[in-house]
Amino acid sequence: MQKRNTYTQIEDFLSDESFQSWILFKIDENGWEEWTLESRQRAKLVQDARLLLLAMKVPESDLSSSDIHNALQAVWRKIEEKENQSNTEENSKTFFLRKYFLAGVAASLLLCLMSMWFYNNHFKTDNIVTYKELIDENNEGLVEQTNNSSKPQIITLSDGSSVLLQPNSKLSYPKIFTGNERKVYLSGEGFFEISKNPRKPFYVYANEIVTKVVGTSFRIKAYSDQPDVEVLVRTGKVKVKSNDLIAKSDQQEVVLLPNQALRFLRSDLKFNKITNITQDETLVKSVGNIEQLSFEFTDIPVSQIFETIEQAYLVDIDYPKNKLKDCHLTTSLSDQPLTEKLKIVCKSIGTNTNFEMNGNQITITSEGCN
Repeated sequence: MQKRNTYTQIEDFLSDESFQSWILFKIDENGWEEWTLESRQRAKLVQDARLLLLAMKVPESDLSSSDIHNALQAVWRKIEEKENQSNTEENSKTFFLRKYFLAGVAASLLLCLMSMWFYNNHFKTDNIVTYKELIDENNEGLVEQTNNSSKPQIITLSDGSSVLLQPNSKLSYPKIFTGNERKVYLSGEGFFEISKNPRKPFYVYANEIVTKVVGTSFRIKAYSDQPDVEVLVRTGKVKVKSNDLIAKSDQQEVVLLPNQALRFLRSDLKFNKITNITQDETLVKSVGNIEQLSFEFTDIPVSQIFETIEQAYLVDIDYPKNKLKDCHLTTSLSDQPLTEKLKIVCKSIGTNTNFEMNGNQITITSEGCN
């Protein structure tokens, strides 16, 4: 027979951890709801226990087991003082009722403190998703790129997408995207420019959120030791939701358009959408060259176009300056990954113009303009 079948007092329910989980965190692993509905008398007792448990909820606190012990000791000392004062004033029946009431106060405090401690130690960590957990969920071989340098690094993916990976960050991705999805995993900060492919959406997994795109440019900031995750969209549209690995996730989805951002509060799984990034001081300070520079060129010297690319991606471009000094181009490079930008420029210069990338070093070979 289940232990709860013997419960006859509210205290029995309040001291049951699975009951606390059901009421406080909506986790019903032991079938409390179905069990409650089996009996009207049982349902009344459960409801009373529920109301009392909810009434005892207090703000989160970093209480340790020693804090709980000390608090209880202080309460019991006060109870004893009250009992000593009452011994000479009340008969035994009144004394018993007062003692029972004060004991109930202490029991309520104990359950309240235990609930807080139990939540902080057993549930709060369920909200945290680590980079390793994300990688372990993937069953295909991944390549991991770690940026331990002091400068951003360019990563070119098999589909032509590019990622500007910031220092102290890492990205895991398959050598070749297979199936009907493209998935990568980020720890730290990266600026993404995704090659368009409506039949094969692109997903970035970062801490507790998943960002879904088809073809666009955006930045994700998701360091494991920071309380927030930020997504800022430069072009296109992205959809952001919480990760399936989060136990209490409601899977809400937020749509972001150009110049909009989202700040995900990791502690309480809340999304804060920012429709005007210029009014957010933190975001304004974090915006980089790649998010500010224009890639719309009208009769602009090739040298200036290469300079803009260098400033945006913090790369070095080596090209035959004498052969291209008189070249002017009119082109749009917005919403294109770095490799696509270089292809467009080279094609516009002439058929004998090509590029080669080696990390952050780009080499252009050309015989001159058409």
